[in-house]
Amino acid sequence: MYHAQPPLEFIPPSFNPWLLKTTHVLLPAWISWQTAITNIEAENVEVLVNLYREFQEGKNRFLIAFRHPRADDPLCLGYLFSKIIPKAAKKQGVKLELPVHAHFIYDRGITLWAGSHIGWLASNLGGTPIQRGKADWTGLRSARDLFVNGKFPMGAAPEGATNGLNEVISPLEPGIAQMGFWCAEDLQKAERNEQVFIVPVGIKYNYIDDPWSAIANLLSDLEVSCGLPVGERIYDLRSSTASSLYSRLIALAERLLSSMEEFYTKFYRKKLPLTSHFTENEAIAQRLKVLMNTALEVAEEYFGLQSKGNFNDRCRRVEQAGWNYIFREDFKDVKGLSPLERGLGDRIAEEANMRMWHMRLVESFVAVTGSYVREKPSPERFAETALIVWEMVTKIQGGGESSKRPTLGKQRAVITVGEPLSVSERFPVYKGSRLTARQAVADLTKDLQVSLERLI
Repeated sequence: MYHAQPPLEFIPPSFNPWLLKTTHVLLPAWISWQTAITNIEAENVEVLVNLYREFQEGKNRFLIAFRHPRADDPLCLGYLFSKIIPKAAKKQGVKLELPVHAHFIYDRGITLWAGSHIGWLASNLGGTPIQRGKADWTGLRSARDLFVNGKFPMGAAPEGATNGLNEVISPLEPGIAQMGFWCAEDLQKAERNEQVFIVPVGIKYNYIDDPWSAIANLLSDLEVSCGLPVGERIYDLRSSTASSLYSRLIALAERLLSSMEEFYTKFYRKKLPLTSHFTENEAIAQRLKVLMNTALEVAEEYFGLQSKGNFNDRCRRVEQAGWNYIFREDFKDVKGLSPLERGLGDRIAEEANMRMWHMRLVESFVAVTGSYVREKPSPERFAETALIVWEMVTKIQGGGESSKRPTLGKQRAVITVGEPLSVSERFPVYKGSRLTARQAVADLTKDLQVSLERLI
């Protein structure tokens, strides 16, 4: 990311059944080795059993729109497909053609920090990439074709990115609803009569044992990093509770906000409004919002972008602008460039990468409300918030996306399947006009958001 490079190439899906079979065999051991998840459960899974049966009978096409709180979600879904659905189908007396799987849409940027091998793996498992910050027509055409003609149903995260929170859903991107209507449109043109559905799927993580001591010790590490007096390290689960930790979490939030406000005021000459008339929690929420806006403005001003839309939209535009400076159309033939041209290109790439750093800070906090823990001081909410703070401190200290998050305790994952939303029933409205099409996409996106929230 510190060197100018040729444009990011599209990685075409190239499903390999043998790789999928191997993945299904190794998946339980991989989950046990690489994550803190000890058990994966599913509720209302019979809905997916019936949808897969009808899909294999040529009666429907559907997309699984899953919650995306963290990076472990694809592993849990893989377990759902390979173990839970086949077992539930057998119990219901439904004979499904194996393997049970889904094509999926993934962020092309993942390969930049996770490694090029992830692109190969995703491609061979039937995934198709998308560049989130622009109209990626190649990626969209590939996803659209897979939805209509793929061997399996589709899977995608309508939030677009992880937010680190079990019980807060980020605003959904309208692309998932649009994909559903495109599928219905393409089926009609091909004179095919399959019904089209979008299926909301929730994923939630719960700790097996309350991790109060691990949270307390993580807060101690963060206090050291932030130059605060270090609270007591706890080794007895019973001796640390939410009430004893909340004040430490608030103190950390105050120190981080003050430090970052001073950082942007002193070095970027930004004027941040006073928030003294708010209560403590209101002040934290308001200050965080102002700080996020300021950080994005620093990046947007460099790239010449307007500050329009919500934080998610603005983050995506900054990301794409940075990629345009790093992955250059005029660098397709790198060998044909002079050393001077390459050197200047590297300087621009380096600076673009640094400006994107401000956006990455914001990206970590897009779903943080400032009252998440106070409203419900559960160990899960405490842990999620502490880990988001850890992520911010790690990024400030130079850690990247691949930095390993602390493990606070063993967890179970609960996958909940919601009721399918029929795209086909809404399609006549979508076909009416451009205005009704936009409204149909907006209404379906809103209904999907509500459905996912009900699964929390």
